[in-house]
Amino acid sequence: MGTLFTTLNTMTPTTREAQRAELHKAIWRVANDLRGSVDGWDFKSYVLGMLFYRFISENLTAYLNRQERAAGDEAFDYSKLQNPEAEFGRAETVKEKGFYILPSELFRNVKSTAAADENLNETLGRIFQNIEGSAVGTESEDDLKGLFQELDPNSNRLGSTVAQRNQKLVKLLNAIGDLNLGDFENHEIDAFGDAYEYLMQMYAADAGKSGGEYYTPQEVSELLAQIASMGKTELKKVYDPAVGSGSLLLKFQKVLGPGKVGGYFGQEINLNTYNLARINMFLHDVPYEQFHLAHGDTLMDPAHWDDEPFEAIVSNPPYSIRWEGDANPLLINDSRFAPAGVLAPKSKADLAFTMHILSWLAVNGTAAIVEFPGVMYRSGAEAKIRKYLVDNNYVDAVIQLPSDLFFGTTIATCILVLKKSKQSNDVVFIDASAEFTRSGNKNKLTDAHRTRILTTLIERADVEHFTTVVPNSAIAERDYLLSVSSYVTAEDLRQAVDITELNAEIARIVERQVELRAAIDAIVADIEGTQ
Repeated sequence: MGTLFTTLNTMTPTTREAQRAELHKAIWRVANDLRGSVDGWDFKSYVLGMLFYRFISENLTAYLNRQERAAGDEAFDYSKLQNPEAEFGRAETVKEKGFYILPSELFRNVKSTAAADENLNETLGRIFQNIEGSAVGTESEDDLKGLFQELDPNSNRLGSTVAQRNQKLVKLLNAIGDLNLGDFENHEIDAFGDAYEYLMQMYAADAGKSGGEYYTPQEVSELLAQIASMGKTELKKVYDPAVGSGSLLLKFQKVLGPGKVGGYFGQEINLNTYNLARINMFLHDVPYEQFHLAHGDTLMDPAHWDDEPFEAIVSNPPYSIRWEGDANPLLINDSRFAPAGVLAPKSKADLAFTMHILSWLAVNGTAAIVEFPGVMYRSGAEAKIRKYLVDNNYVDAVIQLPSDLFFGTTIATCILVLKKSKQSNDVVFIDASAEFTRSGNKNKLTDAHRTRILTTLIERADVEHFTTVVPNSAIAERDYLLSVSSYVTAEDLRQAVDITELNAEIARIVERQVELRAAIDAIVADIEGTQ
């Protein structure tokens, strides 16, 4: 681990941001130039998949070159070997990297001959099968299985004829190959992971609501990771029960640094999104043995019973989706939901995710969860669950976020912070609804905004119109409302008006209008008298 993350640190911030901006412009051009007749949302699978193919090709080549050159063969270049020569290292390499690619099947070699390959679609299909097949029967089999499922070189989405498909595939190979993603062997640029994140954001914005279902804006993801890891320099295990594209989990890598997270755990119900999350882990150079992602329904069939509890949990669960709830008589006895004595409503599973997260949170852990606002004030079963959370002193903070941060919705969400070992019997409410800058057609949290929120969480002191620390007993007196607006008084930005002075000003304006009308009438009469 660390191949990618020793990278941009040698550059100045200005150079780094300029290079990132240029990369983003290039990616934008690639995505738009290649889209053509293929729907943008569908085509993301091809752009992201081909980026992944290039990444693992270069990653493997750099790894094998380092091994052989360190052993004394300074001129060694894996990409120039004949396939039979490369077979000697297959077993050991798969054990270390989780996959294997023969030299002739590396991205750079396929790209160099793509334009002349009349059967390019078949060539790529075979290569993708071989890469996944290299892990069959090994510990990494589940991590590789199905990763190229959405990158189908024979799909009609690329064209109705083989020639049309191959033409599109050549363009795709060339475009991804021409992106300036740095040199693995020199460790110069952390670009693959950044390129992937930018593409995900771009396609999420393009997809609207459907994109927002799997993608959390990077600055929000980073804030969640900062909150969940506060006070810690390393974490054994981190978890997201609705992992989406994996971006939330990967922000721990940025916040704590490379090698500071022992394992990444998550579950995703959507198969395509689950594949994206695994690709994202590889692109951020997380070793296959350190990420443990599962496909399935977290609420009904959780996959990580043997791995919990987790020191840090972050999540942006789907908003108010339906689940079985009390229609399933077994759920009230589930150890995750039973302590509250009631189940989240069938039509709103938000607090079912919250109870699941709390159940799997370590005694010394912190969970940071994006919540839909209604969760904080609705009555019925949800009020009873909030009562359980507050009475047992699990709620550490509630942070009101600005509106229009997320793709697919303009609603102002909030962050619920849970802990099992709090030092005080109170909750800090933070109104960060004004902490944003407008960027394009969305609001964004800047570093300064996140810093203010984090500093306030640490200090836990009242700040007029921004923060209020409320004892649990006072929350109970208000029927366990957890809406920030119930405790933090918004600043009154209205200007005081002197009614007497206002009336006098209106009278002066009316008097002046009368004078102007009289003057205009006189001018008109003068003109008419001269005609």
